[in-house]
Amino acid sequence: MIYSIIEPTAPKVPILISSPHSGTDFPEEIKQQLLPEAVNNPDDTDWFIDTLYNFASDMGITIIKANYNRWVIDLNRDPNSKPLYNDGRVITGLVPETDFNGNPLYSDKTPDEQEIKRRIEHYYKPYHKKVGELLQELKDTFGYAILFDAHSIRRMVPGIRKTPFPQLILGDNDETSAAPQIIKAALDAITQSNYEATHNHPFKGGYITRYFGKPEENIHALQLEMAKTNYMNASETAFSEENAAEIRIVLKQLFTNLIATKL
Repeated sequence: MIYSIIEPTAPKVPILISSPHSGTDFPEEIKQQLLPEAVNNPDDTDWFIDTLYNFASDMGITIIKANYNRWVIDLNRDPNSKPLYNDGRVITGLVPETDFNGNPLYSDKTPDEQEIKRRIEHYYKPYHKKVGELLQELKDTFGYAILFDAHSIRRMVPGIRKTPFPQLILGDNDETSAAPQIIKAALDAITQSNYEATHNHPFKGGYITRYFGKPEENIHALQLEMAKTNYMNASETAFSEENAAEIRIVLKQLFTNLIATKL
């Protein structure tokens, strides 16, 4: 399966969590093209994001997560490979050829245009189509829908930034992908926490946030990027229940704020 959907266990609310980068699977034909060390340790993965947000179902929130790794195809990139940022940072492509730090992923030749098109059809489009359907269902039921794109990143990624990332980064494409009261509800939760939080810097939302966020059509989108140390151990190699319990307090408050926001 290209994606998994986790239905809410409580009365449904108009929120969809998307986790496009937590997948760890590789189709066999793609696995054979990649370096073994890349397959065995896909380091750019948003590890355990689906586990971190496992409380959301009990709040009435629907979750969709990608099963295939972002190195198969990056679901949070423009399908036409248009860059998301133009400030000189390293940006991996729609079908990455290197990891965030420039290390090669392929043992021989990299995917050609025909192979990239094939991956768009088989892996990219189905995920985006389903996200759109789920958002439309929520909008039809509640009159509006909120997409929450959940991500994580290593505290230090020299290929992107020479200093540590903030612990929490809320992105809304410079306040264009969601209504002001939605943005405020989320921002209040993270800025009133004990975590270092920023807004639209250094990330303002990827393609999913920018594409689906249409507040004028009553579909609102936010991205939350977070340091992996928020919920993993100090070496960012294992899930930490202790750390996760702390950040979940903030995340639960964030969703409580969103649910209570009137539009």
